[in-house]
Amino acid sequence: MKIQVTLTVEEGKRVIARGISSLPEVNRVMKQGVLLLKGGTTVSAVSEALVGIQLRISGRITGRGTVSAEQNIEGPHSIVIKDGKSEIADGHLEEIASQMGPNDLAICGANIIDKDGSAAMMAGRFFGGEPGRILPLLHVEGVPIIVAAGLEKYCPFSLREAMFRCGRNVPDMSMGMSVGLIPIVGKVFSEVDGIYALGATHVTVIGRGGIYEGAGSTTFLIEGDKSWASDFMEYICSIKGTSPSGIEDTLKECLRCGPGAPDHLNCIYKGRINNV
Repeated sequence: MKIQVTLTVEEGKRVIARGISSLPEVNRVMKQGVLLLKGGTTVSAVSEALVGIQLRISGRITGRGTVSAEQNIEGPHSIVIKDGKSEIADGHLEEIASQMGPNDLAICGANIIDKDGSAAMMAGRFFGGEPGRILPLLHVEGVPIIVAAGLEKYCPFSLREAMFRCGRNVPDMSMGMSVGLIPIVGKVFSEVDGIYALGATHVTVIGRGGIYEGAGSTTFLIEGDKSWASDFMEYICSIKGTSPSGIEDTLKECLRCGPGAPDHLNCIYKGRINNV
């Protein structure tokens, strides 16, 4: 049976999360290993699917640019799951990462995926703060990384060129904090992978973009067993209009620069009374 489905960016994150939560390697590590979840709205959706915990959201891209949270809010930005039990990882990520190895797993998001499948995340603080510092450590220790990233992150250009040209100190003015890019070496997991993981036999992207709430959406033609296709369509309809995952108060963005202002460079909103 063939079905046509359109997913908004936020709905796509839920499909990615559901797909990741069904992976055998994720379920194995949940029971017998260490699973590290590094915050972001996509990974927060994964955290919700796995252990029912929303994460604290720090940096994000909105219509105003690369902004941060309005204020400091208590709550985990990153969590670690050991033997099926979750713990806050903030403040000791390096210690956790140093104890991980090839039989463990880390899941993080990305801000860009290039034409070759290379991934990177933006860094608006020096070295990306604590989460940014542990990525090289995870690579050195041989920890597998799943990069949970929607198709809206895909770019037909070279990540290498983007990294060569950008940097926190490069722009003279920036809509929000100016950023650099930190490379992530891992397996990219998009909505397509999520749909396959949930049982589709074939997935084809047949359109991108839209208007109003459909801006940035992706339209798919999906094939699968008749009963599966009916159930999957019902599931998709059930998540229509879903909101971003994350601790609610941390989804409020800074207007004249939030608590991270001293670390954020070149933001045009700093000190403004009237904001755009």
